[in-house]
Amino acid sequence: MSVTICSLLWDANRHGAGTQRISYGSDGYHLVRFPYGESDESYDPWRMHDPANGAGSASAFPDARSGLIWPSHEGWGVLSAMVFWAADSRPNEYRARFVRDPLNTGSGYDSTATTDTWKTGGGQYKTYMWQIFVHPGTPLGLKISARGSGDTKVPVPLTHAQFKLAVHTDVKRP
Repeated sequence: MSVTICSLLWDANRHGAGTQRISYGSDGYHLVRFPYGESDESYDPWRMHDPANGAGSASAFPDARSGLIWPSHEGWGVLSAMVFWAADSRPNEYRARFVRDPLNTGSGYDSTATTDTWKTGGGQYKTYMWQIFVHPGTPLGLKISARGSGDTKVPVPLTHAQFKLAVHTDVKRP
């Protein structure tokens, strides 16, 4: 079975930019951004995280398009992510979701999976996984949110994030 892979990594200590600042969109979530190019554990031989994808002009990290993976093939997509939030006493819960077309550029925003977890002591270290059919031309994104009392959105900075897509391209059909 053929598998195409895109593996993205952003880390405050490795990329020298400090923590990733959180800005919430109208949906109450932040689209996690990733630098372009292969380095550390980032891997993208199929160019699914290419700055030219999705518009006439090239994207530049950390703009919103730097949070997208554009599937290279039709197939069964296995999405996975890891997110580390800085320690912060204000949030009570942490959310993450995988979204088709998170910038609403074509097929329309489609939240395919949302996970909601209660805080633990200290920093928050979470992993997520979901499986869906994926299509070239429909980008995918990882969106996160930290919520305090009264569902207040708290801009807790990220210290580390990974976002991965494995597309199984040889899906058997009856």
